[in-house]
Amino acid sequence: MLRTMLGVLGLFAASSASAAPPDAATLAEVDAIFAEWQQSQHVPGLVYGIVADGRLVAVRGLGVQDVERKSPVSADSLFRIASMSKAFTALAILTLRDAGKLSLDAPAETYVPELKGWTYPTKDSPRITVRNLLTHSAGFVEDNPWGDRQQVMPEAEFTALLKRGVPFARAPGLGMEYSNLGYAILGRIVSNVSGLRYQDYIRRTIMAPLGMAATGYDVLASPKARRSIGYRWQDGAWVREPDMKDGAFGAMGGVETSANDYARWVAYLLAAWPARDAAEAGPVTRATVREIVTGANFVGAVARNPAISATPCRQSRAYGMGWFAIDDCDLGRVVAHSGGYPGYGSYVMLLPDKGVGLFAFSSKTYGGATLPVFRAALALQKAGALHDRPIEVSAGLATAYDAARAVWRTGEITAAPLADNVLLDHDAAAWKRMIAGVRGQVGTCAAREPIMPISAMEGRFSWTCTNGRVSGRVQRAPTAALSIQALEFTPVTP
Repeated sequence: MLRTMLGVLGLFAASSASAAPPDAATLAEVDAIFAEWQQSQHVPGLVYGIVADGRLVAVRGLGVQDVERKSPVSADSLFRIASMSKAFTALAILTLRDAGKLSLDAPAETYVPELKGWTYPTKDSPRITVRNLLTHSAGFVEDNPWGDRQQVMPEAEFTALLKRGVPFARAPGLGMEYSNLGYAILGRIVSNVSGLRYQDYIRRTIMAPLGMAATGYDVLASPKARRSIGYRWQDGAWVREPDMKDGAFGAMGGVETSANDYARWVAYLLAAWPARDAAEAGPVTRATVREIVTGANFVGAVARNPAISATPCRQSRAYGMGWFAIDDCDLGRVVAHSGGYPGYGSYVMLLPDKGVGLFAFSSKTYGGATLPVFRAALALQKAGALHDRPIEVSAGLATAYDAARAVWRTGEITAAPLADNVLLDHDAAAWKRMIAGVRGQVGTCAAREPIMPISAMEGRFSWTCTNGRVSGRVQRAPTAALSIQALEFTPVTP
């Protein structure tokens, strides 16, 4: 068993910390969640980590790397993370876009000539774009059963497959359907455009700058003493899965990493939020990293697994670029991805608005730890360890709030710089009567409480008054000169 508290990843902390490190009692609850899942699901080896504000604040290994040697899992044990590898591929494509070497909206055949002779479903079908491949909207069939076994495909065989063409499930751009083939093609694009092997480009551009020295694609070359062997549970026993060498489909699922290394990746991604003027600290700009959840297409609504929590929850889900973007009723914005592979399963959850990430790797075939990761996140939230990062009050919003207080103090709406809609909606006399009516209910208000920003242009406030309180809102208009387009004073009385 292993648990360590580390502070080695501060380089990628965001500008304003907000997540309190989990206390011992909460960590014990999280430990129990993962331990129960590992035992009930017959997982031989498991490691999980929690990253908060740029630090790996908790990491624990459960079980063994090898059921024969019984070497314990540690934070340095190596696991394949399967489809969580797609995040590296997506970011590599964005770095090439940033360098002016490709366009996301260009036909993919621009960069992979073997695609030019393809037969599309209909004569009016658009050509597949790079963006279609990133967002799983190229029209390919969902191919997890097939794609997971193509990891070992030699590059020459992949070239021949592409030259022959593939059948389509639908015309490109009409829906989202998860495709490992699409991400394998993205890997070929990275190689063709960069002039490097896909794996070498990822290592040089992303992994090495982040200090991920133990992370790579060639599992047969990794240190045997640190490898977590993959197994499937069959007939009441663990059966060793064959090792799959590095191949043409590595871009969709071939990464092997450790908890210590992967925490660096999670910390780096989380540090892209919020948008700010601070110096860049990573190999790719923060704005580019934030794109991984934009451009999401074909939003769907799903019921969260009831095994996660007894409280029903409806989630909205869409695929961005190498990540699922989820709006969860309890956790808010969740950026996540699972990984399933012969011998391995994994799950990662980023809470970018809170500066927290959780991940888990297992050495069981398709043993993705979605359930315990979500349960652990809810346990952290219940313990008060998850809070949205505070939004700074912009100078313009501060001035607008001062104007709102002047309106309240004088009782005259014209005490503030107004957008033209305000007096068209209610004239000055109506505003004066409304303000007087609210004052009559709540009494005197000092109005010294700070404003709570919604954005740089809008905020809410709550004032304590002699007979109750005022709940209010102020919103600027989109004009260069400061003007207020919306102002609310709502009485709240006992």
